[in-house]
Amino acid sequence: MLKDILEIQSKRAWVLTLLLAFIVVIVIPILNVVVPEDSVLHIPEYLIPLLGKFLCYALVALAMDLIWGYTGILSLGHGVFFALGGYAMGMHLMRVMAGEGVYRSELPDFMVFLDWKELPWYWYGFDHFWFTLLMIVLIPGLFAFIFGFFAFRSRIKGVYFSIITQAMTYALMLLFFRNETGFGGNNGLTDFKHILGFSLHEPSTKLGLYITTAIVLLLSYILCRYIVNSKLGRVLTAIRDAESRVMFSGYNPLHYKLFVWTLSAILCGIAGALYVPQVGIINPSEMQPANSIEMAIWVAVGGRGTLVGALLGAGLVNGAKSWFTVAYPDLWLYFLGAIFIATTLFLPKGVVGITNLFNKKIKNGGK
Repeated sequence: MLKDILEIQSKRAWVLTLLLAFIVVIVIPILNVVVPEDSVLHIPEYLIPLLGKFLCYALVALAMDLIWGYTGILSLGHGVFFALGGYAMGMHLMRVMAGEGVYRSELPDFMVFLDWKELPWYWYGFDHFWFTLLMIVLIPGLFAFIFGFFAFRSRIKGVYFSIITQAMTYALMLLFFRNETGFGGNNGLTDFKHILGFSLHEPSTKLGLYITTAIVLLLSYILCRYIVNSKLGRVLTAIRDAESRVMFSGYNPLHYKLFVWTLSAILCGIAGALYVPQVGIINPSEMQPANSIEMAIWVAVGGRGTLVGALLGAGLVNGAKSWFTVAYPDLWLYFLGAIFIATTLFLPKGVVGITNLFNKKIKNGGK
């Protein structure tokens, strides 16, 4: 098993992976905790949740690349799975702070405000962490499985599949905006106090969540790399390039597409669950269609069908977003559109394609 894992990428790639993992998991926490605040190398506390948020987005990009880059299925509704995982974690965080809200009630504050008399049945069990972990995987996974089964069995693909996923995310966003659904309406779920007994306002808790996110991202990357380098991954790539030939070869694309679609949704749900305690809020705006389109842009900018490109694209686009929304808040969406158009026209293989171009030139002696 260990030998199989070591063979999923070259030795050079393993060295780079472990080096980056060392920097993210070990070096950055040390620079935050050990290095004095007056040092230029010190990483301030406010940056830790921001970096943790970027790692969650990187996990989403990884999931998008699996379904789009390797299987050729462009989903514009992955924001739904991200939000479902986030809501599962948000419901747990609301339940464990029962009696500590503004109204000191066992019910969440928004339910007291809306004159709810008792907890809805679908909130039961979320006061247990193990149950929440189960729901973080089951809810996005089951929803994706049912949606994918009917969509793939009906052979909906291409632009029609993208449109139907957009319709799905828009419909669910409208549903979650309604107060009577019991998910906080416009305001969503917020004002969380603690997780597993640790205060979410403590820097040590924020650092622990950041490290957990980094480890989950690393394990997810290894899992995705293992899948795309296996026979399963080769079938997925064949489905992307010529689905009809795969069918003529005796494979049923439905099973493969359904598996990778469900796995991708689960990874998004886990990312959403890690995102919520670090950001402190989950609301229906996470399901807005623009968010799902943005996820596809991360992969396109980095380079789809590479995994590494998806991680890079998520970091570059969100880093640019953080800077632009402070420097030019009204122009951010124009910049985002310009980045996407420039990538499509001049970098069809994304930022990773530049690296491959340089490597080829070096091998050809600069010609």
